[in-house]
Amino acid sequence: MLEEQRSEAGEAVTELILDVFRLNGRLQIAGDRLVSGLGLTSARWQILGAIAYAEKAETVAWHARNMGVHRQGIQRIVNELKREGIVEFQPNPHHKRAQLVVMTPKGRDLYDAAIAMQIPWVNALATDLSPEEIAAAQKVIGQLKARLEEAPTSQDDSSSRS
Repeated sequence: MLEEQRSEAGEAVTELILDVFRLNGRLQIAGDRLVSGLGLTSARWQILGAIAYAEKAETVAWHARNMGVHRQGIQRIVNELKREGIVEFQPNPHHKRAQLVVMTPKGRDLYDAAIAMQIPWVNALATDLSPEEIAAAQKVIGQLKARLEEAPTSQDDSSSRS
C-alpha cells in the first residue's frame, strides 16, 4: 500500500485530468465527424489551425512544441498535407534544414470551410455556459499546463542525473 496519499486538491486534479482525457477523446471523435466530408481528420484540422493561428510562418518543430506533441507525428501529417497541396514548405532564413510550413490557397479554403462548420457546432456546445465559467476552466487548465511545461517529470529528472 502507498504511504503517501493524494491531498484533496491532488485528488481533484486527478479527476480533472481524467475528465480532460475523456474530453479530448470525445473532441477528436466529434471533430473527425464534423470535418470528414472535407477529407480532414481532427489531427489534420488541428495542425491547420495551429498554422492559421501562428503569428508568422513556423517550423514543424515549433508547431509540435506549441501543441505539446511529438514532432514526428506533426511531420508525418504535414508531409501528407503537402502531398495533397494543402500546405507547402518555404525557406527558413534562420535555419537551412528546418523549413517553414504555410497553408496554400487550397489549404486556406479547406480550413475556412472547416471553421464555417465549427461555428454553429461550438455555439451549440457552449449553450448555457457563461463566459465566466469558461474563463475559470481556462484559468485552471492554463495553470496546470504552465506547471507541466516548467517542471520536469520524475522520469525526465532521473534521466538528467545519470
